[in-house]
Formats: sequence, C-alpha cells, structure tokens
Amino acid sequence: MKGKPILEPSTDASFLYVKNLKKHFPVRSGFFFRNPEWVYAVNGVSFILDRQQTLGLVGESGCGKSTLARCILRLIEPTAGQVFFEGVNILDLDDIAMKKLRRRMQMIFQDPFSSLNPRMSVEEAVGDALTIHGIGNYSERQQKVAEILQKVGLKKEHLKRYPHEFSGGQRQRIGIARALVLEPALVVCDEPVSALDVSIQAQIINMLMDLQADMGLSYIFISHDLSVVEHISTTVAVMYLGQIVEYASKQDLYRSPAHPYVQALLSAIPVANPRIRPKRIILEGDVPTSLFLPSGCYFHPRCSYRMEKCLHQTPPFTEVGSNHFAACHFVKSSY
Repeated sequence: MKGKPILEPSTDASFLYVKNLKKHFPVRSGFFFRNPEWVYAVNGVSFILDRQQTLGLVGESGCGKSTLARCILRLIEPTAGQVFFEGVNILDLDDIAMKKLRRRMQMIFQDPFSSLNPRMSVEEAVGDALTIHGIGNYSERQQKVAEILQKVGLKKEHLKRYPHEFSGGQRQRIGIARALVLEPALVVCDEPVSALDVSIQAQIINMLMDLQADMGLSYIFISHDLSVVEHISTTVAVMYLGQIVEYASKQDLYRSPAHPYVQALLSAIPVANPRIRPKRIILEGDVPTSLFLPSGCYFHPRCSYRMEKCLHQTPPFTEVGSNHFAACHFVKSSY
C-alpha cells in the first residue's frame, strides 16, 4: 500500500485502536464433525477512535458489525488481533482486570425489551452495575440511579416500575441509563434506534449527542441507516463481509465515496426533495456468505467495474485523501 499504513496511531496513548481483529466461528461438518468449516464473521478489521468522537459503523445485515462490537468489548472472544484501549491491550487482561475495565466500556443493545430483565424494576436494572462493582451504599446508589434517569429524560417515580410498563422509546432510555450509570468513557451503540419510530429515533439520537458533550463520551455507533450515521458520526467505516472497505470522515465519505459498494449504498438514501431524483446504483446478485468467501476482492461478484485482477488479488487499503482509505483496485493513492 502507498502512503502511510491505515489506522496506525500517532502515539501509544490513542483512546481506542483496533488492529487486525478477527472472529471465525466453526461450523461442524463431516463424519463425526471432524472437518470443521469456518464462518469468517470478522476478518481483519483495523480502526482508530479518538476521545469524544463517534465512529459510525455501517453495512448490510450479516457483514459483521455486531460481532465486531462484541469482540471489542470481549463479550465474545476474538480469534486473533489486538484491541488497545487507553494504551492497554485488553485481550491480554485476566478476568479480574477485565472486570475493572468494564466500568470504562459499556454497550447499548438494539432491542430495549429483550435486553432488560422483566422481573427487575428500573432501579434494580440500572443500579445492578453499581452493586456488582461495589460502588456506594444503597442510598448513594439510589441517588445515582435517579440522577442518570433524569439525564436520559425519565423521572424519579419511574424507579419502581417494570419494563412492560414503558413504551419502546422509554425502555431504550432505560438501557442507555444502565450503560451510562458507571460513567464509562466508551459506549458501543448497537443499532439503538432501529426498533423505534422515526420521531422517537430523532429524540434518542439528539439525546445521545447531548450526553456525549456533557459526559465526554466516545461512541461506536452501529447502524444500517446512513442518514442517522451521517447525523451523529465524526468518522464512518463501511463493512462488507467482515472487512472495512472504506474509512473516512463523514464529510469526505458522503461527499466523495471511493469504493463502488459505498457509492451504491449512498445512492439508496432517500431524498426529501421530490424534484431531485438521484441515480440509483443497483448491485448485481446477492451478498456472498461468510462461510464461502469469494477469492480476490470480496465485492467483485457484485461489482460492475470488476476486471481480471479483482477476481484473484486482494485490493490494498489505499489512502485516497487525508485520512480517507478505500480497499479497491480502481482507487488512486493521494501520494
């Protein structure tokens, strides 16, 4: 690759640096399951996230976004790679050290109903993390829970209620409160608004941005909604079949996408003005399975620009602009 290597931190004190992260799941087959095949869910992902910034992670369903998020937080163990959080490779930590670190790294899940225990009141669900980490006595924990509920737009009288007594938007606010009650530095948002009405989505997104400014949070925001990602993100990474195919600031990516896949995704964004009819790029065929990955460029079976070397050679990650990278044989280096 020409130019500087993709996503190498300038100092050892980078907030979050994910390097060549992989997660492969075995699929047993053959006589007595002796011949395992592998699903390459995450297959060599690298990126950098700075403090109080938001990385938007987008791509089609099944591209590995949620698996990547869970690997970063060690909710599932990666197959290979490194995750440096505030200069420490968290994959080298033992259980005790990892438990202490989890106060600094939290997650907001997609489905606010299934992620909440129906037998736990709001006070118990949000305050459980404080109890696990031994923070404060009962009255202090109760006060802490009430304060964080107020920050996410709920009231003190909601403390004794249960998840089924709330709307979907209110339940997601509870999930956000649960993630923030420990005052983390990094929050992974796994499609936190996809199950909500459009009007409620806007409220939650604006609230997340306000909380980021108020609490100094850094976000990894996973979504398939490119309009939402453009609104909240500072940097965007586009995934395809377990790999990042383009990485850039949101301004550069939405103004001048370099990868054919990203160009097709952006062409599908609805335009509010009925007089403007953007040209839609229709991709050929179906998304290949992560169990049987194509040779060469993973995108070549659906790419209208493909040529012979795309079928056999893996494209390098090329810097096409300032901190703008794309994995495609057709892009030209800025150097």
